Amino acid sequence: MIQTIKLPFYAKLACILISLISFAYIFCIAKDIITPVLMAFLFSVLLVPVFTFFNVKLKFPRHLAAAICVFLFLIFIIGILVFISYQVTNMANDFETIKKNANSFLIEIHKFIRENFHVSIGEQKKYLDTVTKDSVKNGNATLGSAIISITDLLLDCTIIPIYTFLFLLYKDHFILFLAKLISKENHATLKDILSRIKVSINNYIISLILEMIVVSVLTSLGLWIIGVKYFILLGLITGILNLIPYIGILIAGIITVLASLTGSAETSIILGILIVNVIVQLIDNNLLVPLIINSKVEINAFVSIIGIIIGGSAAGISGMFLAIPLLAILKIIFERIESLEAWGYVMGNHMPKRFIWRIRKAKVEN
Repeated sequence: MIQTIKLPFYAKLACILISLISFAYIFCIAKDIITPVLMAFLFSVLLVPVFTFFNVKLKFPRHLAAAICVFLFLIFIIGILVFISYQVTNMANDFETIKKNANSFLIEIHKFIRENFHVSIGEQKKYLDTVTKDSVKNGNATLGSAIISITDLLLDCTIIPIYTFLFLLYKDHFILFLAKLISKENHATLKDILSRIKVSINNYIISLILEMIVVSVLTSLGLWIIGVKYFILLGLITGILNLIPYIGILIAGIITVLASLTGSAETSIILGILIVNVIVQLIDNNLLVPLIINSKVEINAFVSIIGIIIGGSAAGISGMFLAIPLLAILKIIFERIESLEAWGYVMGNHMPKRFIWRIRKAKVEN
C-alpha cells in the first residue's frame, strides 16, 4: 500500500519553487524549440471544434480532417497578409510624396528645437551625422541579427502548421498518455482540467480576435475622421500589433505617423494620430481588456504583468504572447490540486470585498 508523505509548508514551497525555476531554465535554453510547439498547441486547441466537425460529423479520416483545418487556418492568415501587401504596394507609389513631406516635417522639428531649446540647426545636423556614422559602424551586426531573425521567423512559419497538424492528428493519443500517467481515481480531475484548459484557451484566443477587430475598427474610424490616407490598412495594422503587449501599440503609432506623410506634413495630423491612439488605448485598457480578456482568463493584472515581462525576457515577442495562456493553464491546474489551490487563488481576480479573521477563543477553565 502506497502511503502519502505529508511535507511541511516550507518543504512544499521549496519543491514548487525548484520546479518552477527548472521549467523556466529549460524554457530559456530551449526556447527556439519549445516556443513553436506551444504556439502550435494554442492553434490546435482553437481548431479542435473544426477538426471534430470534419472528423465526427462529416466522417472524414483524421489525417484529412486535420489537413483541412490547418489549410483553412493558413488561408485565413494568408488572406490578411495579402490584403496588407496590396495596400502597402499602393502606399509605396506615394514614396516621393512621403520623402518630400518627411523633409518638410524634419525642417519643422529643427525649427522647433532651435526656438525652444536654443540649439542651432547646424549643431543638430552634426549630432545626426554622428549618430548616422555610429549606426553604419554597427550596421553589419544589426544586419546579421536581422537576417537571423527573419530566418527564424520563416522556419517557425513553416514548422508551426506542421506541429498544429500533428497535435490535431494525435490528440487522443496525447490524452491517453496523460491518462496513463495519472492514477484512475484521479481521471475525473484530469478530464476536468483538460476541458477547462480547452475552454480557457479558446475563450482567450477568440477574445484576442474580438479585441483586434474592435481596436482596428476604432482606429480606422478615428484616422478617417482626421483625414489620414490608407486609414483601413493602418487600423488593421494597429489591431494586429496591439496583440503584442506594451510595445505593439508604440510600433503601430510610429508606422501610422510615417504613413500619414503620404498626405501632408502638417503637425496637426500627427497630433491627431497621437490623440486617436491614446483614446483607443484608453478604451482598450479600461473597457475591452477587462470585459473581453480578463473576464475569460480570470487572471489578475499583477500576475499578468509579471508573466508578460518574464515571457518577454525569456522568448521575446512570442514569450509575451504565450504568457497569458500559459498562466491560465497553470491557474487551472493549481485550482484542481488541493495542495496548490492557494497558488491558483492568488493568480485569480476574484478579490473578497472584506476579510475577517475568525479565530477561535480558547475556553477559560474556572
